[in-house]
Amino acid sequence: MSDKSPREVLDEWRTLLDSAIASAASVAGRSELPREILGAMQHQAELVQALLEREQSIQRSLASALLTPVDAVFDLLEESGATVRRQAEALESAGRALQEAAGLMRSQAEILERALGTLRQPADLARSAAGLRSRARSEKTPKRAKSTKAKARDD
Repeated sequence: MSDKSPREVLDEWRTLLDSAIASAASVAGRSELPREILGAMQHQAELVQALLEREQSIQRSLASALLTPVDAVFDLLEESGATVRRQAEALESAGRALQEAAGLMRSQAEILERALGTLRQPADLARSAAGLRSRARSEKTPKRAKSTKAKARDD
């Protein structure tokens, strides 16, 4: 197959036709035959041009039909990538919020434990002064883990 474009092929065809017409005109003199040949050859050139244009149109349509699904896949992949990125950002945000909520709950637990310890002191002192045994702690209440602040104070 030639590397020439359809336009180049058509231009070569017209050059060939013009050369053939000029040759026919010079051979036949001024008779009507060259005009008839000229008309037929011009009509043939128009048909070839129309054929080439139709071929180009079909090639463009075929290329478009073949590439449309590929473009759609790429569009979906781009959208999927953006969606995954948004999900990752949402998870990161949720993770930070959960971490902050856990820290706040830990602080509330420490405050509550200190408040209970402070509120229990007068009752424990009164029991001790009255000669009563210390009240046993409930087994449901877990031993208080030292907070990071308390651990730092002990060190």
